[in-house]
Amino acid sequence: MKYLNTILLTGFAVLSYSATAATVDWSKLPPAAKTEGVTFEKDIQPLLKESCVRCHGADRPKAQLRLDSLAGVLKGTKKGAVLTAGDSAGSLLVKAVSQLDPESAMPPKPRARRGPGGPGGTNAPAMPPREGGPGGAPEGDHGAGGPPPGGGDGNRPPGGPRNFGPPAKPLTFEQVGLVRAWIDQGAK
Repeated sequence: MKYLNTILLTGFAVLSYSATAATVDWSKLPPAAKTEGVTFEKDIQPLLKESCVRCHGADRPKAQLRLDSLAGVLKGTKKGAVLTAGDSAGSLLVKAVSQLDPESAMPPKPRARRGPGGPGGTNAPAMPPREGGPGGAPEGDHGAGGPPPGGGDGNRPPGGPRNFGPPAKPLTFEQVGLVRAWIDQGAK
């Protein structure tokens, strides 16, 4: 019975994904910008740094995709290329940043927070502070929410990227057009 349920659920997931993918109207992609001489360093890197590098940078690139360098963009993901120079309309990168398909939209829409009052949350009281070491803080603890001496949080260098804060902003219609122009002009 479990085997049958697994097959049915997998088949349903594939069908619903196919139905979603089939309903995306890719003709609504923003047109390529008319700007000539678009380069990665001058025009595209600042856009990707603002919206994409938090998740696709040097520290822990999701899907092994690095968008912080031209070489990283051209290399693509662990599954292959995200663009073909000269074909922006067929580019996975353009389709993702266009946000036309909610399944592949990048950056993804923020998820609902879990916790009290949120999905799957509880109304359980907060855990009491830990005790131990001098001043009540366990050995190695740096106090109430403060960083360790010298900056940083112990897991990354001071001033390094953080995985929290406001969500990344999606590229605008005009910015997607600029990415298209860059790809159509050879992705250099």
